[in-house]
Amino acid sequence: MNEVTSDSMLSFVANTLCCEVGNNNFRTMPRVVPDQRSSFDNDELFRKLSRECEVKYTGFRDRPTEERQLRFQTDCREGHAEIAFVATGTNIPLQFSSNAWSEREEDRLTTREFVDFDREPGKVHLKSQFILNGVCVIFRAALDLIRLDGVGSLDYDSDRAEAEDAMLREQVEQYNRRIRDFEIRQQQYRDQQDRRAEQEAEVVEALLCFSEERKS
Repeated sequence: MNEVTSDSMLSFVANTLCCEVGNNNFRTMPRVVPDQRSSFDNDELFRKLSRECEVKYTGFRDRPTEERQLRFQTDCREGHAEIAFVATGTNIPLQFSSNAWSEREEDRLTTREFVDFDREPGKVHLKSQFILNGVCVIFRAALDLIRLDGVGSLDYDSDRAEAEDAMLREQVEQYNRRIRDFEIRQQQYRDQQDRRAEQEAEVVEALLCFSEERKS
């Protein structure tokens, strides 16, 4: 997948999520950007892909045409295929399944909603939900089974974006709690060291006083 990471995303990650806290607590790259809707509406790549444009199957490009046609149908029925947006050169390995966000493979099913060979003779209609450049999107396309190309576009997946935003907020809060806990432990350690230094200074001062008294 060709991914483009914006400066704002890099800043967000650097300042909020990609820092080391202590020796064991590491921040990880979030799945989505903070403002997905704005990114989808304003990013040039999304503006291009949100309009219907030419798409084509890119799997098994070294094989004969007849074999590729068969493999394309097989891939679709199995719930996956490599599809490229011709205008931008964006090549994406897509999954065509319901419950695409589930971590359990048995939950992800290839249904007619996502792969439909019956809607239009000689074509297959495809749908896929995924995250591109930190934004939840829905891919929709219809490809000719002989030419292995067609038209497709991306839509903003508002339902999944809302769920991912909630997960992101929780992730950030968890990391912020870790930072606060780490800073508290660091402060406690510094206070302990300061108290120890004060006690050692008092001991040294007492010894000096005792030594001076003995001399006198």
